[in-house]
Amino acid sequence: MIRNLIFAFLSLAGVASPAQQIDYEEYDLANGLHVILHEDKSAPVVVTSVMYHVGAKDERPDRTGFAHFFEHLLFEGTEHIARNEWFKIVTANGGQNNANTTDDRTYYYEVFPSNNLELGLWMESERMLHPVINQIGVDTQNEVVKEEKRLRIDNRPYGNILKAIKEKLFTKHPYRWTTIGEMEHLDAATLDEFLAFFDKFYVPNNAVLVVAGDIEKKETKRLIERYFGSIPRGEDVVRNVYKEDPITQPIEATWEDPNVQIPMYAAAYRTPSMKERDAYVLDMISTILTGGKTSRLYKKMVDEDKKALDVGAFNNSQEDYGMYIIYSLPMDGVSKEEIINAYDEQIKELQTNLISDKEFQTLRNKFENSFVNSNASIQAVADNLATSYLLYNDTSLVNRSIEILKSITKEEIKEVANKYLNPNQRLILDYIPEKSTTSK
Repeated sequence: MIRNLIFAFLSLAGVASPAQQIDYEEYDLANGLHVILHEDKSAPVVVTSVMYHVGAKDERPDRTGFAHFFEHLLFEGTEHIARNEWFKIVTANGGQNNANTTDDRTYYYEVFPSNNLELGLWMESERMLHPVINQIGVDTQNEVVKEEKRLRIDNRPYGNILKAIKEKLFTKHPYRWTTIGEMEHLDAATLDEFLAFFDKFYVPNNAVLVVAGDIEKKETKRLIERYFGSIPRGEDVVRNVYKEDPITQPIEATWEDPNVQIPMYAAAYRTPSMKERDAYVLDMISTILTGGKTSRLYKKMVDEDKKALDVGAFNNSQEDYGMYIIYSLPMDGVSKEEIINAYDEQIKELQTNLISDKEFQTLRNKFENSFVNSNASIQAVADNLATSYLLYNDTSLVNRSIEILKSITKEEIKEVANKYLNPNQRLILDYIPEKSTTSK
């Protein structure tokens, strides 16, 4: 009964009011660790999280997959947490935890009943200061990652769509490889290479600690100093700057997938950093085109013309660049040219005419609702605080991003569509069934 109540608290933990401003306090420890505190006593729950500024873009071209690999490896244990004990400790104390990796950052977090705040801080400090990185752990997690890649990518229909796009859309930037990387690179890596990667990136001055929930700030600060204050500062991380040449001619590419029977036709455009205002506008454009069954592309291609089984679009914003991707599954007998022309018809409409007042208001309402939902739990608030600081260099965006979206005009939507979504600036990808499969 007690355990059920605890998990009920964890699942219900949320901000007190949908319109509530996220109050926070931030400061730096002497070792460079940035700390953000958010106090919310609406539920007896606390989130302890650390986001490291390391992702797939920080890897070598012949050693891809390291950041994602460490997402797994740093659960192996520490000098004071025995191997295979991490998750047992968390669940035995009524908590849950996880981690995730992108091209730009790696994020670890625990959600505990608030009386286990100290436990969460101790565990994250152990991960930062005392991880056990040895050959046993490397070999074990290598198999785990291989199985993940098989299940989520290699054996999944359309699982390699991002890989097929990224390797053509980027030629200089490390975004050209996938977050999970290549298994032969992990197989070839030595233990010393893994240790060097940890020493370089998993240091307090390359991270942000967020503690959110039912906390007392004075006591929380004392515990943070106790567990993190003595961790040595690492060398400053110096990153290379990669500048892609503009795409001025259309790129054509084909990818064969043995797991699919229906082709997918995608158009992909390189877009600006997530920190640019234009990235917010592109988010709006993706909603106009394919944000639900009333969106322009879905209505036209799926409902009216019956050219596609499904169609989608999204703006994948990242720290240095983004990708705007439109994709669809054609109906039998519909050619690639017909699909691409259907994309272009709707894009041209956006580039030529302002959207109506009614559609614009509906669009703004959707984004306002999405913003409220994005901060609907303590866990989400912690993630958003960390992301706003680490990737946008502006923690206040946790509250201000909706104001940016609300300030976007119909004219800007038209301008941004003209700026980025042109035929000579894109990749056209034929993601098709493997030819040997179709001939059987």
